Amino acid sequence: MNEVANILLSNFLMLIACMVVLWLISIPLKDVSFVDSFWAIGFLFVALLTYYMSGGDTDRRLLILVITAIWSLRLGGYLFFRWRREGPDGRYVALLSKAPGNKHLHSLFKVFLLQGPILWIVSLPIQLGQIQAEPLQLGILPWVGAALAAIGIFFESVGDQQMANFKSDPSNHGKVMDQGLWRYTRHPNYFGDTCVFWGLYLIAAETSLGMWSFFGPALLTWTLIKWSGAALLERRLKRSRPGYIEYLERTSSFIPWPPKSVSGKGGNGASS
Repeated sequence: MNEVANILLSNFLMLIACMVVLWLISIPLKDVSFVDSFWAIGFLFVALLTYYMSGGDTDRRLLILVITAIWSLRLGGYLFFRWRREGPDGRYVALLSKAPGNKHLHSLFKVFLLQGPILWIVSLPIQLGQIQAEPLQLGILPWVGAALAAIGIFFESVGDQQMANFKSDPSNHGKVMDQGLWRYTRHPNYFGDTCVFWGLYLIAAETSLGMWSFFGPALLTWTLIKWSGAALLERRLKRSRPGYIEYLERTSSFIPWPPKSVSGKGGNGASS
């Protein structure tokens, strides 16, 4: 158990230290939006540190590390370049504009130090799945998890690219998106995220420690559906995008599904 405690504590302290450094960087920039790109990259830091501390010589550890790296680098790069292209995120601007007192201290606790512990909990399959990773031979469950993670990376990558292409066309300004994967789910990117982390959980769950890591993907699923993801985005879009109510009525909220027929109603779909 000392190994488990050491790895979990080391990852927690590493993430808190990273968040403090990022907060210090945000002060002269007067922008915290780049923290979203670290949200993805932070999981790779956790995977690498756990891999190093736990030995890193089994197929399970390698599978977890490779999937985490592919997902993390793709999403982290996408979010970083979106921030560089589009500038400050309106969510953070609104949050900090309402902050009482010192805005920098508010951003430290409400943005950076809040995300660190959440990232640590969500990454539990990445951590516990690599510690004492027996059985050494992979069974069927990890390959099912790898397939689910691959589906998730596909949905997130394609959905993000389709949205970027849509928003880059000036004729779509003020419209909402109901094409490609967005025709079948209002949130293909969030759906993809949940698939990736439940996939990582299935890889980890074949081990005695990893089976307890379901708290991670469960928290991620809740935050994406009920807290800071889909729920927050849809409240904003209902106020700002004509036709979004009709899109809600005909399009699956999360799991991809053929759109419903809504007689007498039209409009365009979703945006983010």
